[in-house]
Amino acid sequence: MKPVHNHNFSPESLMMSYGYKPELSEGAIKCPIFQTSTFVFKNAEEGKAFFEVAYGIREQKANEELGLIYSRLNNPDLEILENRLCLWDKAEECAVFESGMSAITTVLLEFLKPGDLLLYSMPVYGGTDHFINTFLPKIGIDTLGFKPDMDENTICNLLKQTGKADKLAMIFVETPANPTNAIIDIEMCHRIANKYTTDEQKVLTAVDNTYMGPLWQHPLRHGADLVMYSATKYIGGHSDVIAGAVLGNAVLMKRVKTLRTFLGNMASPNTGWLLMRSLETLKVRMEQQAKNAEKIAAYLSAHPKVEKVYYLGLISEKSPNYDMYKRQYLSPGAMLSFDIKGGEKEAFVFLNNLKLIQLAVSLGSTESLAEHPASMTHAGIEERHRIEMGITDKLIRISAGVENHEDIVWDIDQALEKV
Repeated sequence: MKPVHNHNFSPESLMMSYGYKPELSEGAIKCPIFQTSTFVFKNAEEGKAFFEVAYGIREQKANEELGLIYSRLNNPDLEILENRLCLWDKAEECAVFESGMSAITTVLLEFLKPGDLLLYSMPVYGGTDHFINTFLPKIGIDTLGFKPDMDENTICNLLKQTGKADKLAMIFVETPANPTNAIIDIEMCHRIANKYTTDEQKVLTAVDNTYMGPLWQHPLRHGADLVMYSATKYIGGHSDVIAGAVLGNAVLMKRVKTLRTFLGNMASPNTGWLLMRSLETLKVRMEQQAKNAEKIAAYLSAHPKVEKVYYLGLISEKSPNYDMYKRQYLSPGAMLSFDIKGGEKEAFVFLNNLKLIQLAVSLGSTESLAEHPASMTHAGIEERHRIEMGITDKLIRISAGVENHEDIVWDIDQALEKV
């Protein structure tokens, strides 16, 4: 975009043009899809210079522009997208991946080694839970879960009881939690990480911010070292692309991007282009979804067939979590879950009778979605463990879309009537 002095544009304004030079692309107003595997060097010296920086042989010089080498390392669609994503979280660097799980697993593999201890919040997304509890132990990494209602002292005592507190390397937090909307204090986790940080090892705090998207919570501002997204969700927002993202400071992100280069799990140019398109409408979509979720939650809260609604906007001012909610979140979001009176049978009757809301997993898309976490997204979690976290057979998760809220509420109403 053209340089402007004395005015700081909002991220939603910069999403249209930030980081893109039309003159480098035949004047096209939108960034084209650079569907190429490799890039040509002007001369051998340029190729050498590009590789020196890319492989960490030397640091980038002041005012030196990094060139393009190969789409596994860098591509214009990915670089411009990453620059734009940094604006929302005010991060130094961003890396985009081929899926949310690629983003999460790359972070865990890069910053954990055999003998380390990972402390994580419960519940987390089913795929994340499986990787933490099934894969990481295979490579000698110990894991320890903590519940949302545990305070700082309780968590520290839990760590002490393992006898491995000195091996703590990372605190992984998903907040709000999928699918219960339980919230975790990021600043508390940052304090715990600092407490166990030594000269030999800094304990990192990593936050999965998928439920809030880049708009409603900014973990880096609350002490997190890394923030992760399934960009499939709000960032993509149209149920037509799979992607993930990691953001943080330049030092940590250099390590993330280096491992991404050698794992080869970067997003494609086409994915980068689709996500750039989606970022242009991110704020207007998410604001409408949040308004719709508020209407849905109000309706469900008053319904006789609904036992309990899990929605951030219903956190009472008397709740011990209220101050944390007001400090950490900019909106109640657009995700909610509820316990239907009964169990799986009643939940399935409700889901099978929806007309407008789609019965599907995922979230954050333009269409409203509903699913049954216990038998779908979190089916792989051991039953006792799952029930302890509140993921019971009566729990139903709803992702509010951008439809007319009266139509969404009508659909929920008629489906509940069938129960």
